[in-house]
Amino acid sequence: MCGIVGACAQRDVAAVLLEGLRRLEYRGYDSAGMAVIDRDGSLSRTRVSGRVDDLAAALEPELPTGGTGVAHTRWATHGVPNELNAHPHTAAGEVAVVHNGIIENHERLRERLTATGYTFLSETDTEVAATLFADRHRAGASLLEAVRGSIADLEGAYAFAVISAREPGRMVACRRGSPLVIGVGIGEHFIASDVAALLPVTRQFIFLEDGDIADIRRDAVTVYDTDGRAVERPVRSSELSPDAVERGGYRHFMAKEIHEQPAAVAETLEGRHADGRVLETAFGPGAAALLDRVERLQIVACGTSYHAGIIARYWAEAYAGLPCEVEVASEFRYRAHAVAPGTLVVLISQSGETADVLAALRESRRLGYAGALAICNVPESSLVREADLTLLTRAGPEIGVASTKAFTTQLTALLLLVGALARRRGRPQAEGDLVRAAVGLPGDLESALAVEPQVAALAEQLVDRAHALFLGRGPHFPVALEGSLKLKEISYIHAEAYPAGELKHGPLALVDGEMPVVAVAPRDDLLDKLRSNLQEVRARGGRLYVFADDAAALRSEAGFHVLPVPAGPEPTSPVIHTVPLQLLAYHVAVLRGTDVDKPRNLAKSVTVE
Repeated sequence: MCGIVGACAQRDVAAVLLEGLRRLEYRGYDSAGMAVIDRDGSLSRTRVSGRVDDLAAALEPELPTGGTGVAHTRWATHGVPNELNAHPHTAAGEVAVVHNGIIENHERLRERLTATGYTFLSETDTEVAATLFADRHRAGASLLEAVRGSIADLEGAYAFAVISAREPGRMVACRRGSPLVIGVGIGEHFIASDVAALLPVTRQFIFLEDGDIADIRRDAVTVYDTDGRAVERPVRSSELSPDAVERGGYRHFMAKEIHEQPAAVAETLEGRHADGRVLETAFGPGAAALLDRVERLQIVACGTSYHAGIIARYWAEAYAGLPCEVEVASEFRYRAHAVAPGTLVVLISQSGETADVLAALRESRRLGYAGALAICNVPESSLVREADLTLLTRAGPEIGVASTKAFTTQLTALLLLVGALARRRGRPQAEGDLVRAAVGLPGDLESALAVEPQVAALAEQLVDRAHALFLGRGPHFPVALEGSLKLKEISYIHAEAYPAGELKHGPLALVDGEMPVVAVAPRDDLLDKLRSNLQEVRARGGRLYVFADDAAALRSEAGFHVLPVPAGPEPTSPVIHTVPLQLLAYHVAVLRGTDVDKPRNLAKSVTVE
């Protein structure tokens, strides 16, 4: 994966490209590079192993001049993170390419090209594509014709931006399975993986469809579909402001996004309920007819979104009486399915471009599910465009790689979905309970954020640990899963989560005086069972850190540290208990000195399989 930025303009574009990379660095940050065609038609390229700031330093003291250029920040898929494998890749000294995605048949193509005399300098699949483009271009094809002819040979997913010193006022961009957007200016045009990269220069965007090829010049853009026909793609205005992707007064984006959760959840709820009922128009045209046919749910997601789906399973079965299954998207299309009639597939993705989730959506079409509902944060994403129904989370940009507000807004959206389905299952009282709990959630999250000083103090006791266990029961077990994921993502402490009742079936062997055990302990029907599980830990000398709501009436004592969490309604208790665990991971990571917003080996938007 990576971040792509490109420009065709009358002005010098290097500064625009560099700023765009900074805004996309959350998408990949193991190497970076830039290629610009200068006023004399010469192609210059600078690449570094490292971050965008390292690229900026390499470009000093004077940025390259020229109005056509591409830039890239990389998250490695093929080849180690070094300068040779960094993008842009060039071929024939005149074509420069940046790429997001994976070319699955690159080895066969490399062998074919090597046999004809080409020598490759990198381990990447991208250099193979660049060589194909340059080969046709040198044979007389225009840049557009060269790209169009070459991508027919490529298997896999990609977003490409290609420039040539032979055609200095032109850029060709194309996408299949990876996102790409065109920024529309006055006498200038831009491309990027995400609108956030271009907000300082434009608020007008064209979102390319899958299979599109765009011929981009300073004063015009022509888009061709998969059949080679010129098509009109609408220009849309972004409502995001440039400062939406700034840290403000916070040390890290993650801290900012944790504290934005009350407002983000309120935005998710805005205009989607009235008089204790969910307004089904929030799901889009035709929602009522499709929801009326739903007899089962199949939730498909990855990572944090998968944990949201597990919590929703408890809600769906308890409040709507709907059978519900939850599956990791990367496994969904690689097994045989027995699809029950009336099954709605619910696909959850922050970006709407997660490759595994998109593949699951397309597989669900083939399998004959009753319909597909997307829960997503990006209105113009592939997932939103392809699903039958959509509920946008409206969380705003999430820059920190470790997801926080995306998770809580996804849970809020799922709560609304379950409420709407509960009414259809003859359970209006359950719908009312869910809506009332959801309406109070922004205030409950504000109260949960108030425990940050206590959580920060607790973090000092975990900072030197190498491992941690997280425990929960019922709908709070996936909260423990999410807490453990956050800790390992950004602090690099190995953490695992288990249903508390499973301790005695294996994990208890790990417990000793050096093993911190973090438990989620709301006041619910399983609290007494959880108490017994915690005693099993204490009997083995384990160090317990219990996040208990006020109603649980647990008290701290030696080896048993209780952190009070504000109590909330039963449906939203998992959402409320999530916040202190996010804060715990954040403060442990800060104390350990890790790069909180850009944890090693990870990227935000996973657009490859």
